[in-house]
Amino acid sequence: MQFIRSLQSIPVPMIAFTLVFGVADKAGAQQRGADASAAPQAATPAGRGGGARGGRGRGGAFQNMTLTTTAWPDGGMIPLRYTQAGPELSPAIQWSAAPQGTVSFVLVFHDADTLVNNSTDDLLHWMLWNIPGTATAIAQGKPDGFELEDGTRQISVSGSRYRGPGASATGPIHHYVMELYALDTMLDIKVNPQGPQEANPNVQAIRASIIQAMVGHIRGKAAYFGLFRRPE
Repeated sequence: MQFIRSLQSIPVPMIAFTLVFGVADKAGAQQRGADASAAPQAATPAGRGGGARGGRGRGGAFQNMTLTTTAWPDGGMIPLRYTQAGPELSPAIQWSAAPQGTVSFVLVFHDADTLVNNSTDDLLHWMLWNIPGTATAIAQGKPDGFELEDGTRQISVSGSRYRGPGASATGPIHHYVMELYALDTMLDIKVNPQGPQEANPNVQAIRASIIQAMVGHIRGKAAYFGLFRRPE
């Protein structure tokens, strides 16, 4: 009764304010508690935090490398000595800034302006895989043959060898792209070796197999360009 008489002595607006403020404050406290408990459960964005940032090797981050050749400037005209209009020497190639944990490299040299068999495949002039991960260069004038002395394997549309650019003198200048990939694995690709000068009937299938095997293992890449058209 004493409590009721005390309430009766308090103005009604004051009682309403007290009740509303108390409910709001309790709700806010509950909401703040919910936010705090949910925070540790928030998903970490891909590539941030944990071991993803700066990782190397299997599951590590991607890294851009530097690829170059002294044979021609990047985006410049390819000299005749490296083409079908000359002695068709393979160029000397160097690279740097390979990711830590690189196990092997793949090099692809292709004509971006030519299509094969009415498909999206372009003309493969040189593909090397299982280049040792410790390598930083390829010497000029690599010999013909499916497997080189360091275990590197090579193919092209013309067999187990380098195929120089050969764009026709009557057409436009062609763009030749050289790409280098750093992998965290070696590639076990089954290929029947053939004579260095034999036309390779399965080159696109072999190329597709290599590209497929690379998926999920690419840790770095670099590219270099050249232009060529046969002299008239």
